[in-house]
Amino acid sequence: MAEPVIFQDRDKVYFADTCEPLKAAALRDEVQLRGWARGSYPGLPLPDGMLPQLRSIGVWDAARPQSWGLDLHCNEGIEFTYLARGKTAFEVDGKSWLLRKGDLTITRPWQFHRVGNPTIGASRLIWLIIDVDVRRPNQPWQWPDWLICAPPDLKRLTHLLRHNEQPVWQADEDIARCFTRLDTLLAEQQPAHSQTRLTLYLNELIVALMEMLARKHIPLDEHLSTTQRMVELFLAELPRYLEARWTLPDMAHECGLSRSQFSTYCKQITNMTPIEYLTACRVEAAARLLSSSPEPSITEVAYACGFNSSQYFATAFQKFTGRTPSEFRRAQAG
Repeated sequence: MAEPVIFQDRDKVYFADTCEPLKAAALRDEVQLRGWARGSYPGLPLPDGMLPQLRSIGVWDAARPQSWGLDLHCNEGIEFTYLARGKTAFEVDGKSWLLRKGDLTITRPWQFHRVGNPTIGASRLIWLIIDVDVRRPNQPWQWPDWLICAPPDLKRLTHLLRHNEQPVWQADEDIARCFTRLDTLLAEQQPAHSQTRLTLYLNELIVALMEMLARKHIPLDEHLSTTQRMVELFLAELPRYLEARWTLPDMAHECGLSRSQFSTYCKQITNMTPIEYLTACRVEAAARLLSSSPEPSITEVAYACGFNSSQYFATAFQKFTGRTPSEFRRAQAG
Protein backbone atom coordinates (compact mmCIF):
# COMPACT_ATOMS: atom_id res chain seq x y z
CA MET A 1 0.00 0.00 0.00
CA ALA A 2 1.15 3.53 -0.69
CA GLU A 3 0.44 5.05 2.71
CA PRO A 4 3.10 5.39 5.42
CA VAL A 5 3.68 2.32 7.57
CA ILE A 6 3.99 2.10 11.32
CA PHE A 7 6.31 -0.89 11.42
CA GLN A 8 8.31 -2.27 8.54
CA ASP A 9 10.59 -4.93 7.27
CA ARG A 10 14.30 -4.25 7.48
CA ASP A 11 14.68 -3.26 3.82
CA LYS A 12 12.25 -0.34 4.04
CA VAL A 13 12.76 3.21 5.29
CA TYR A 14 11.29 3.39 8.80
CA PHE A 15 10.13 6.87 9.73
CA ALA A 16 13.74 8.02 9.96
CA ASP A 17 13.98 11.51 11.33
CA THR A 18 15.39 13.89 8.72
CA CYS A 19 15.98 16.60 11.36
CA GLU A 20 14.83 19.24 8.87
CA PRO A 21 13.97 21.83 11.57
CA LEU A 22 17.47 21.41 13.02
CA LYS A 23 19.10 21.74 9.60
CA ALA A 24 17.08 24.88 8.88
CA ALA A 25 18.01 26.43 12.24
CA ALA A 26 21.67 25.74 11.55
CA LEU A 27 21.41 27.46 8.16
CA ARG A 28 19.87 30.48 9.91
CA ASP A 29 22.81 30.47 12.39
CA GLU A 30 20.39 29.99 15.27
CA VAL A 31 22.18 26.86 16.42
CA GLN A 32 25.65 25.41 15.91
CA LEU A 33 25.53 21.94 14.36
CA ARG A 34 28.18 19.31 13.72
CA GLY A 35 27.53 15.77 12.66
CA TRP A 36 28.67 12.73 10.69
CA ALA A 37 25.89 10.71 9.18
CA ARG A 38 24.37 8.33 6.70
CA GLY A 39 21.07 8.74 4.87
CA SER A 40 19.03 11.84 5.66
CA TYR A 41 20.59 12.61 9.05
CA PRO A 42 22.45 15.93 9.30
CA GLY A 43 26.20 16.22 8.95
CA LEU A 44 29.16 15.23 6.83
CA PRO A 45 28.74 11.86 5.11
CA LEU A 46 30.43 8.88 6.72
CA PRO A 47 32.66 7.09 4.19
CA ASP A 48 31.41 3.79 2.78
CA GLY A 49 32.68 0.90 4.88
CA MET A 50 33.49 3.08 7.90
CA LEU A 51 31.74 1.73 10.99
CA PRO A 52 28.77 0.07 9.31
CA GLN A 53 25.53 0.39 11.28
CA LEU A 54 26.56 3.78 12.66
CA ARG A 55 23.73 5.94 11.31
CA SER A 56 24.38 9.29 12.92
CA ILE A 57 26.54 11.03 15.46
CA GLY A 58 26.36 14.73 16.15
CA VAL A 59 26.01 17.68 18.47
CA TRP A 60 23.96 20.84 18.49
CA ASP A 61 24.57 23.93 20.59
CA ALA A 62 21.59 26.23 21.01
CA ALA A 63 22.74 29.32 22.92
CA ARG A 64 19.16 30.48 23.46
CA PRO A 65 15.66 28.95 23.40
CA GLN A 66 14.57 28.03 19.89
CA SER A 67 11.38 28.55 17.90
CA TRP A 68 11.50 24.98 16.52
CA GLY A 69 11.41 21.43 17.79
CA LEU A 70 11.78 17.98 16.30
CA ASP A 71 8.57 16.21 15.31
CA LEU A 72 7.58 12.84 16.74
CA HIS A 73 9.63 10.20 14.96
CA CYS A 74 11.38 6.87 15.20
CA ASN A 75 14.99 6.16 14.27
CA GLU A 76 16.75 3.53 12.19
CA GLY A 77 18.44 2.18 15.28
CA ILE A 78 18.85 2.64 18.98
CA GLU A 79 19.52 6.27 19.89
CA PHE A 80 21.56 7.60 22.81
CA THR A 81 21.57 11.31 23.59
CA TYR A 82 23.40 13.21 26.30
CA LEU A 83 22.54 16.73 27.45
CA ALA A 84 25.90 18.35 28.14
CA ARG A 85 24.50 21.77 29.06
CA GLY A 86 21.17 23.53 29.56
CA LYS A 87 17.73 21.99 29.57
CA THR A 88 15.08 21.06 27.03
CA ALA A 89 11.78 19.23 26.78
CA PHE A 90 11.68 15.58 25.71
CA GLU A 91 8.80 13.21 24.94
CA VAL A 92 8.67 9.43 24.49
CA ASP A 93 5.53 7.36 23.91
CA GLY A 94 3.31 10.23 25.03
CA LYS A 95 5.21 10.92 28.29
CA SER A 96 7.12 14.14 28.83
CA TRP A 97 10.37 14.98 30.62
CA LEU A 98 12.42 18.11 31.13
CA LEU A 99 15.99 17.08 30.37
CA ARG A 100 18.67 18.78 32.43
CA LYS A 101 22.47 18.82 32.30
CA GLY A 102 23.82 15.29 32.63
CA ASP A 103 20.68 13.47 31.50
CA LEU A 104 21.03 10.49 29.17
CA THR A 105 18.21 9.24 26.94
CA ILE A 106 17.89 5.81 25.34
CA THR A 107 15.19 5.19 22.73
CA ARG A 108 14.55 1.99 20.77
CA PRO A 109 13.71 1.96 17.03
CA TRP A 110 9.97 1.52 17.64
CA GLN A 111 9.60 4.27 20.25
CA PHE A 112 8.06 7.51 18.99
CA HIS A 113 9.90 10.42 20.57
CA ARG A 114 10.91 14.02 20.06
CA VAL A 115 13.23 16.62 21.53
CA GLY A 116 11.42 19.89 22.08
CA ASN A 117 7.83 19.88 23.23
CA PRO A 118 7.10 21.94 21.30
CA THR A 119 10.39 23.86 21.12
CA ILE A 120 14.05 23.30 21.96
CA GLY A 121 15.47 24.96 25.04
CA ALA A 122 18.91 26.51 25.34
CA SER A 123 20.99 23.35 25.29
CA ARG A 124 24.03 21.47 24.07
CA LEU A 125 22.98 17.95 23.07
CA ILE A 126 25.13 15.09 21.74
CA TRP A 127 23.51 12.13 20.00
CA LEU A 128 24.41 8.75 18.59
CA ILE A 129 22.31 6.29 16.54
CA ILE A 130 23.42 2.69 15.99
CA ASP A 131 21.38 0.38 13.77
CA VAL A 132 21.03 -2.98 15.50
CA ASP A 133 18.97 -4.37 12.61
CA VAL A 134 15.59 -4.36 14.35
CA ARG A 135 12.37 -2.46 13.73
CA ARG A 136 10.08 -4.49 15.99
CA PRO A 137 10.51 -5.33 19.69
CA ASN A 138 10.42 -9.10 19.13
CA GLN A 139 13.26 -9.21 16.57
CA PRO A 140 16.80 -10.36 17.49
CA TRP A 141 19.39 -7.60 17.81
CA GLN A 142 22.51 -7.58 15.67
CA TRP A 143 25.26 -5.37 17.08
CA PRO A 144 27.96 -4.14 14.67
CA ASP A 145 31.18 -6.13 14.27
CA TRP A 146 33.30 -3.12 15.26
CA LEU A 147 32.16 -3.44 18.87
CA ILE A 148 34.80 -5.46 20.68
CA CYS A 149 32.62 -6.48 23.63
CA ALA A 150 32.59 -10.19 24.36
CA PRO A 151 29.45 -11.96 23.09
CA PRO A 152 28.15 -12.68 26.64
CA ASP A 153 28.46 -8.98 27.48
CA LEU A 154 26.57 -7.90 24.37
CA LYS A 155 23.93 -10.51 25.11
CA ARG A 156 23.51 -9.08 28.59
CA LEU A 157 23.34 -5.50 27.27
CA THR A 158 20.74 -6.52 24.70
CA HIS A 159 18.71 -8.20 27.42
CA LEU A 160 18.81 -5.07 29.57
CA LEU A 161 17.78 -2.80 26.67
CA ARG A 162 15.05 -5.06 25.29
CA HIS A 163 13.32 -5.62 28.60
CA ASN A 164 13.45 -2.16 30.11
CA GLU A 165 12.20 0.85 28.16
CA GLN A 166 12.98 3.58 30.67
CA PRO A 167 14.03 6.43 28.37
CA VAL A 168 15.74 8.91 30.72
CA TRP A 169 18.71 8.25 33.02
CA GLN A 170 21.20 10.30 34.99
CA ALA A 171 24.53 9.65 33.29
CA ASP A 172 27.53 8.77 35.44
CA GLU A 173 30.99 10.29 35.10
CA ASP A 174 32.23 7.61 32.69
CA ILE A 175 29.34 8.14 30.29
CA ALA A 176 29.70 11.91 30.49
CA ARG A 177 33.42 11.59 29.71
CA CYS A 178 32.72 9.36 26.68
CA PHE A 179 30.26 11.84 25.19
CA THR A 180 32.67 14.72 25.82
CA ARG A 181 35.36 12.86 23.85
CA LEU A 182 32.95 12.30 20.98
CA ASP A 183 32.04 16.00 21.04
CA THR A 184 35.72 16.97 20.85
CA LEU A 185 36.38 14.51 18.03
CA LEU A 186 33.54 15.96 15.95
CA ALA A 187 35.00 19.44 16.41
CA GLU A 188 38.61 18.59 15.57
CA GLN A 189 38.51 15.87 12.91
CA GLN A 190 36.96 14.87 9.59
CA PRO A 191 35.18 11.49 9.32
CA ALA A 192 37.73 9.89 7.02
CA HIS A 193 40.59 10.63 9.45
CA SER A 194 38.84 9.54 12.63
CA GLN A 195 37.93 5.88 12.36
CA THR A 196 40.38 4.59 14.97
CA ARG A 197 39.49 7.13 17.64
CA LEU A 198 35.78 7.01 16.86
CA THR A 199 35.79 3.21 17.15
CA LEU A 200 37.65 3.42 20.46
CA TYR A 201 35.35 6.07 21.92
CA LEU A 202 32.17 4.26 20.85
CA ASN A 203 33.39 1.03 22.41
CA GLU A 204 34.20 2.85 25.63
CA LEU A 205 30.72 4.36 25.65
CA ILE A 206 28.98 1.03 25.12
CA VAL A 207 31.00 -0.53 27.96
CA ALA A 208 30.16 2.41 30.23
CA LEU A 209 26.46 2.09 29.38
CA MET A 210 26.52 -1.63 30.04
CA GLU A 211 28.20 -1.17 33.40
CA MET A 212 25.84 1.64 34.43
CA LEU A 213 22.73 -0.38 33.63
CA ALA A 214 24.12 -3.46 35.39
CA ARG A 215 24.87 -1.46 38.56
CA LYS A 216 21.35 -0.10 38.76
CA HIS A 217 19.72 -3.54 38.98
CA ILE A 218 16.88 -2.28 36.83
CA PRO A 219 13.57 -4.18 36.78
CA LEU A 220 13.16 -6.20 33.59
CA ASP A 221 9.90 -7.07 31.84
CA GLU A 222 10.11 -10.01 29.44
CA HIS A 223 6.80 -8.92 27.90
CA LEU A 224 8.53 -5.97 26.24
CA SER A 225 10.19 -8.22 23.65
CA THR A 226 7.20 -10.43 22.85
CA THR A 227 5.12 -10.59 19.70
CA GLN A 228 2.10 -9.43 21.71
CA ARG A 229 4.01 -6.30 22.73
CA MET A 230 4.78 -5.61 19.08
CA VAL A 231 1.08 -5.89 18.18
CA GLU A 232 0.19 -3.65 21.13
CA LEU A 233 2.53 -0.97 19.79
CA PHE A 234 1.06 -1.26 16.30
CA LEU A 235 -2.50 -0.95 17.59
CA ALA A 236 -1.55 2.02 19.78
CA GLU A 237 -0.16 3.88 16.77
CA LEU A 238 -2.89 2.87 14.34
CA PRO A 239 -5.14 5.88 15.19
CA ARG A 240 -2.44 8.16 13.74
CA TYR A 241 -2.93 6.63 10.29
CA LEU A 242 -6.67 6.08 9.95
CA GLU A 243 -6.79 7.60 6.48
CA ALA A 244 -4.72 4.71 5.10
CA ARG A 245 -6.68 2.00 3.31
CA TRP A 246 -5.91 -0.72 5.82
CA THR A 247 -6.88 -4.32 5.18
CA LEU A 248 -6.32 -7.31 7.44
CA PRO A 249 -3.39 -8.55 5.30
CA ASP A 250 -1.85 -5.05 5.42
CA MET A 251 -2.04 -4.86 9.20
CA ALA A 252 -0.72 -8.38 9.65
CA HIS A 253 2.16 -7.65 7.25
CA GLU A 254 3.19 -4.55 9.16
CA CYS A 255 3.62 -6.75 12.23
CA GLY A 256 5.34 -9.56 10.35
CA LEU A 257 2.56 -12.02 11.18
CA SER A 258 0.06 -14.17 9.36
CA ARG A 259 -3.53 -12.95 9.27
CA SER A 260 -4.64 -15.57 11.77
CA GLN A 261 -1.79 -14.78 14.18
CA PHE A 262 -2.42 -11.06 14.02
CA SER A 263 -6.18 -11.54 14.46
CA THR A 264 -5.61 -13.73 17.52
CA TYR A 265 -3.37 -11.18 19.20
CA CYS A 266 -5.71 -8.32 18.32
CA LYS A 267 -8.66 -10.17 19.82
CA GLN A 268 -6.70 -10.86 23.00
CA ILE A 269 -5.63 -7.23 23.36
CA THR A 270 -8.81 -5.39 22.31
CA ASN A 271 -11.59 -8.04 22.42
CA MET A 272 -12.31 -7.00 18.82
CA THR A 273 -11.32 -8.29 15.42
CA PRO A 274 -8.75 -6.15 13.60
CA ILE A 275 -11.40 -4.61 11.32
CA GLU A 276 -13.73 -3.96 14.26
CA TYR A 277 -10.89 -2.24 16.13
CA LEU A 278 -9.94 -0.17 13.08
CA THR A 279 -13.58 0.86 12.63
CA ALA A 280 -13.88 1.75 16.31
CA CYS A 281 -10.79 3.97 16.05
CA ARG A 282 -12.22 5.68 12.99
CA VAL A 283 -15.58 6.25 14.69
CA GLU A 284 -13.84 7.73 17.75
CA ALA A 285 -11.86 10.08 15.50
CA ALA A 286 -15.03 11.05 13.64
CA ALA A 287 -16.84 11.74 16.90
CA ARG A 288 -14.06 14.09 17.99
CA LEU A 289 -14.17 15.87 14.64
CA LEU A 290 -17.98 16.19 14.70
CA SER A 291 -17.82 17.59 18.25
CA SER A 292 -15.04 20.08 17.66
CA SER A 293 -15.79 21.47 14.21
CA PRO A 294 -19.15 22.30 12.61
CA GLU A 295 -17.65 23.13 9.22
CA PRO A 296 -16.86 19.77 7.58
CA SER A 297 -19.79 17.95 6.03
CA ILE A 298 -20.64 14.43 7.17
CA THR A 299 -19.08 13.08 3.98
CA GLU A 300 -15.90 15.09 4.54
CA VAL A 301 -15.65 13.75 8.09
CA ALA A 302 -16.13 10.21 6.80
CA TYR A 303 -13.32 10.45 4.28
CA ALA A 304 -11.02 12.29 6.70
CA CYS A 305 -11.30 9.38 9.13
CA GLY A 306 -10.66 6.65 6.57
CA PHE A 307 -14.20 5.59 5.61
CA ASN A 308 -14.60 5.09 1.86
CA SER A 309 -18.32 5.95 1.74
CA SER A 310 -20.65 8.16 3.75
CA GLN A 311 -23.25 5.39 3.85
CA TYR A 312 -20.89 2.88 5.48
CA PHE A 313 -19.69 5.62 7.82
CA ALA A 314 -23.26 6.34 8.95
CA THR A 315 -23.95 2.65 9.54
CA ALA A 316 -20.74 2.07 11.48
CA PHE A 317 -21.12 5.27 13.50
CA GLN A 318 -24.66 4.38 14.57
CA LYS A 319 -23.59 0.85 15.48
CA PHE A 320 -20.86 2.10 17.80
CA THR A 321 -22.57 5.21 19.25
CA GLY A 322 -26.29 4.53 18.94
CA ARG A 323 -26.77 7.71 16.91
CA THR A 324 -26.34 8.76 13.32
CA PRO A 325 -23.52 11.27 12.66
CA SER A 326 -26.08 14.07 12.16
CA GLU A 327 -27.87 13.24 15.41
CA PHE A 328 -24.55 13.11 17.26
CA ARG A 329 -23.47 16.50 15.89
CA ARG A 330 -26.81 18.12 16.82
CA ALA A 331 -26.61 16.70 20.34
CA GLN A 332 -23.09 18.05 20.80
CA ALA A 333 -24.11 21.48 19.48
CA GLY A 334 -27.12 21.66 21.74
